[in-house]
Amino acid sequence: MTLNEKASYLKGLRDGLNLGSDTPESKILNAVIDMLGDIALEVEDINDVVECLNDEMDSMEDELDAIHETLDDLSDELDDYDDDDEEDDDDDYLPFGRSMSDYEDDDEDYEDEDYEEDDEDEDDDDDYDFGDDEVIYEVTCPTCGDTIEIPEIILEEGSMKCPNCGEDLEFEFDEDDEEESDE
Repeated sequence: MTLNEKASYLKGLRDGLNLGSDTPESKILNAVIDMLGDIALEVEDINDVVECLNDEMDSMEDELDAIHETLDDLSDELDDYDDDDEEDDDDDYLPFGRSMSDYEDDDEDYEDEDYEEDDEDEDDDDDYDFGDDEVIYEVTCPTCGDTIEIPEIILEEGSMKCPNCGEDLEFEFDEDDEEESDE
């Protein structure tokens, strides 16, 4: 017998016994029986929801198992592909049906030629380019003594942290000073 059926049975007993609402005890008993009926309905609804959730969880578990199997198969195929790729490297096989021996004769032609590399640009790559019009200032940190190159944009902000020690550095930048130094 379910809770709802038991609550209905109690309501039937109450009606069969002709409990009126005259006495305080009958009022309390009627209220308790009505409340038990309401609780039984709520519990039944909750049980339905839990059953639906269990079904969904089972379905999700099955889907996750299928995904896991697919990932395992793909991983195995990838491992097989990598193994095949390593075997091709051992044979010195190149695409389009050519082998390394086809290129060995070409290498001899290039041995006699000298190529000059442009070393001038390599030094410039290490420095940050602030732009052609950007003015760079050198600031010495009072705490660690490190000299820092700062573009005018950061100087105009008024402060920054020292990249070496983390000390807050504050700047007073006056555009009038810059105009005087340009003249």
